[in-house]
Amino acid sequence: MEASAVEEAWDYKGRPAMGGSSGGWSSAAMIVCVELNERLTTLGIAVNLVTYLTGTMHLGSAASANTVTNFLGTSFMLCLVGGFLADTYLGRYLTIAIFTAVQAAGMAVLTISTAAPGLRPPPCTDSGCAPPTGTQLGVLYLGLYMTALGTGGLKSSVSGFGSDQFDESDAGERARMARFFSWFFFFISIGSLLAVTVLVYVQDNVGRRWGYGICVVAILTGLLFFLAGTTRYRFKKLVGSPVTQIAAVTAAAWRNRKLPLPSDPAMLYDDDDDLAGTNQKQKLPHSKQCRFLDHAAIVETTANKNKRKRWAACCTVTEVEEVKQVVRMLPTWATTILFWTVYAQMTTFSVSQAAAMDRRLSPHSTFLIPAGSLTVFFVAAILLTVPLYDRILAPLARRLTANPHGLSPLHRIFVGLLLAALAMVAAALTERARRDAAVTLSVFYLLPQFLLVGAGEAFTYIGQLDFFLRECPKGMKTMSTGLFLSTLSLGFFFSTALVTVVHKLTASRRPWLADNLDDGRLDNFYWLLAGISGVNLAVFVAAARGYVYREKRLADAGMELHDDDVLVHA
Repeated sequence: MEASAVEEAWDYKGRPAMGGSSGGWSSAAMIVCVELNERLTTLGIAVNLVTYLTGTMHLGSAASANTVTNFLGTSFMLCLVGGFLADTYLGRYLTIAIFTAVQAAGMAVLTISTAAPGLRPPPCTDSGCAPPTGTQLGVLYLGLYMTALGTGGLKSSVSGFGSDQFDESDAGERARMARFFSWFFFFISIGSLLAVTVLVYVQDNVGRRWGYGICVVAILTGLLFFLAGTTRYRFKKLVGSPVTQIAAVTAAAWRNRKLPLPSDPAMLYDDDDDLAGTNQKQKLPHSKQCRFLDHAAIVETTANKNKRKRWAACCTVTEVEEVKQVVRMLPTWATTILFWTVYAQMTTFSVSQAAAMDRRLSPHSTFLIPAGSLTVFFVAAILLTVPLYDRILAPLARRLTANPHGLSPLHRIFVGLLLAALAMVAAALTERARRDAAVTLSVFYLLPQFLLVGAGEAFTYIGQLDFFLRECPKGMKTMSTGLFLSTLSLGFFFSTALVTVVHKLTASRRPWLADNLDDGRLDNFYWLLAGISGVNLAVFVAAARGYVYREKRLADAGMELHDDDVLVHA
């Protein structure tokens, strides 16, 4: 039986992609391999970088923590740049290939910076520790931010390109695509486990240059696997960036701000021909919120509707409503940022705590757990929480709430934010006990904060992803990943700002964030984060209570949202 062509998919030569000889699991596996190695590298750097910066580069604890959070924040913020380039110019395949190579080059520079003696300050002596020179820091930061650039470009496209390998119009392939996301998340977690166990052990016990060298080999291997699948991949046409549409609607609304809004919304520009011939947009009903944006759809008498220019004339009601939907999501977007600020502490000050505690497996053991490897309990909590939710909590929630999906996305996010606040309470209590103890406490006293944040990530990460994918209009689906990843970026950057402010305000007295934790009050910093998290949780609850899911709004307007996200009149 001759294989049929896959709808709106092409092979590497520009011919229609055939179902039997392209895409599917074999292609997706090549793409997953790249993401596994990206996760191995990024987390392998992040969870153990603070010990290198304080112990080898002789930076202070606050400066080291900020370097880690700035690196992670930049990595996720650059996902927006990578997504824009992929949607508008390069396509996902070229974006992945180019930025994977950039990440490999960044790791090579980072490996050289840790291997060459002249690129590190000399070891500390009795007279003190020499600070790093500008050249030494410059090479280190060059390697870090080249790696961050590669990570951002790669991460922006890898999941989307993987889903492109399955035909959503085919029921069997659609089911396989759902399993692909599960396996995608699984392999991300495998990469995380390898990073916080094997890679951190190699860095601490064999040599950091060997650990980073392994990352270079891993990335290049992933790139070769990715390129090997070129002849089997399915490619999709560029759809353009949603950022352009948001800018166009905003500009049109501002340009028409002095024009009166018509009393009847039916008089707004709503040309169905503009939506014809594409599966990227579906007609949306007019809503009463964000009325200022309706100015973008005002029809001027001098406008030629047949020769409409995006930046000069009116937009359709559907284009305006898609931007309104993004605006409605912003309160939820903003209140999830703080979770990732709490998350940042697991890769910075919590690692510093571990380094100052008894890291033996038992009182008589000679094996020391690497400080960065404590995050293995963080990853384990994620892996345990996901099946626990699917097997126990979701069925229970379905019975209690009559919701077929169990907890809604906003409910999941609420649980994650609550666990983050509790984690900071646990961290503050543990740090106070560690500082006041007569003997060195076991590192296992840190488990509650790692387990709580890990479980919180499982709820928050999946809840955010589900929320943004479900609520973003179909014409702006690529925006969902960008919105989600930007919360991670801003969370890390907020951690940097908070650490900087706290360090400056408390430096004249007993500093909260001292280079020697025993001389500081890290517990006060954790209490501050717990308080901010509590206020943030209250704001989230207020925003969530007033949020109406897109499906319900469409039903109230006499329209239905089908499983394939196609809107039809009920």
